[in-house]
Amino acid sequence: MSEVRLRKIDCVLVRVDDLAAASRFYAERLGLRELWRDESSAGMGLPETDAEVVLHTMDLPPAHAVHYLVEDVRAAAASWRESGLEVRTEPFEIAVGWCAILADPFGNAVCVLDLTGGARSGSAASG
Repeated sequence: MSEVRLRKIDCVLVRVDDLAAASRFYAERLGLRELWRDESSAGMGLPETDAEVVLHTMDLPPAHAVHYLVEDVRAAAASWRESGLEVRTEPFEIAVGWCAILADPFGNAVCVLDLTGGARSGSAASG
């Protein structure tokens, strides 16, 4: 059985109601720069890392979460389950690959994603 290996923090997901206003706020008040945008989310770059703050309007649990990059989300979820640990949200497709929400033995969400679909154009989180 392979172990789940977290490679790095890929993004911090932040739920907002108004994407345009949030993007302006994070740029003007917090010094981030918009790297990409689609109809429901915007990736904001931090100056000293390739991790992103991803502002989104989607109803995703948990609304605010750190997402860790792994090689393969589906394999990670299978390994987690085989180890007797909880997979809270089964792997689902996202624009750049796959995502899942695991649970550690202490009740904390461990949100993982992979870039098997390819990083977004202009995105700093290319792995």
